[in-house]
Amino acid sequence: MGRSVKQWFEKIQLRGYTQLRYNQLGATNGDLKNIQGDRSIGSDGGFFIRRARLILQGDVHERVFIYLQPDFASTVSDQLHAPTLRDWYADIALDEEKAFRFRVGQSKVPYGFENMQSSSNRAPFDRADATNSTFKDERELGVFFYYAPPTIRKLYSELANAEMKGSGDYGVVALGVFNGQGANKLEKNATPHVIARATYPFTLGSQLLEIGAAGYYGKYEVGTSDGVVVDDGIRDVRAIGSFVLYPRPIGLQLEYNIGRGPELSEGRIRERPLHGGYALLSARLGDFTPYARLSLYRGARKFETDAPRYKVNEAELGLEWRALKALELTAAYTFAERTFPSPPYQQESGRLVRLQLQFNY
Repeated sequence: MGRSVKQWFEKIQLRGYTQLRYNQLGATNGDLKNIQGDRSIGSDGGFFIRRARLILQGDVHERVFIYLQPDFASTVSDQLHAPTLRDWYADIALDEEKAFRFRVGQSKVPYGFENMQSSSNRAPFDRADATNSTFKDERELGVFFYYAPPTIRKLYSELANAEMKGSGDYGVVALGVFNGQGANKLEKNATPHVIARATYPFTLGSQLLEIGAAGYYGKYEVGTSDGVVVDDGIRDVRAIGSFVLYPRPIGLQLEYNIGRGPELSEGRIRERPLHGGYALLSARLGDFTPYARLSLYRGARKFETDAPRYKVNEAELGLEWRALKALELTAAYTFAERTFPSPPYQQESGRLVRLQLQFNY
């Protein structure tokens, strides 16, 4: 008897990962906080589930791929481990080779490299502030168009793992239109954001490199406290350049972005310039990945109340150990100077040891 044709529900894959952290060893300043990256940094921290993901994905049709990902470790107000939506989209292919496709739903915005890289593959504990201050949770609700030839799509698939630290398949050309107010947020003005990105991986001798650039434009509605006035017509616009040398065995990531956006200044929210980026050096040594990252940011966090300006300087030295396919351990020592997230927004500096256990399933 011939093999029966699989039904669509037989092609669905269930997978995920969980990250458990402890950030209190050797901490020198309880007022050094990073609520965007890891809320357990600083005083009153402790054991912390940073991410608890379940991913349902698969082809429900020859030209329709679905990707559904909730997170069960989000923070809502003071409540930890609240379930929230991360990804919920469909890829709709326009051709048999799936070189041309539309992505419809809530998904990552194609901006930069590290923002799109899965946290399950990234070596540093948190994304850099400069690039991660673009879109809350890196995601938006909208429609994106991607193009990549089949050979490049296959390469991206091979690179998206714990060893090569790829960012996934977001095409070599990307265009998109989306709400722009953040993941799981309603649109608040009549100006949707638009984005364009171009990138390309190529070989140079035995090395694999990727160079890309992206830019977006829109308007963002800032949440304000009493008495704070917002100027009209504030733009939210940025551009980024990315360089990636994949770890064979030495890896290097460089990203820098500039732009303008809403920022609290003298009791008023105005359009102000911003800039920042990071440099990440790593090595692939068997099951170990040592790394060092320097990052800086000068600009506001638009999705915080009143969009306060942040000054961030950070250095992180770390080592990731892939003990088993299902188990990874990471330790890092972090030196940081950060703006405190509440008025009067003073600068705080300190050092701490960071520990993470990640299990994959």
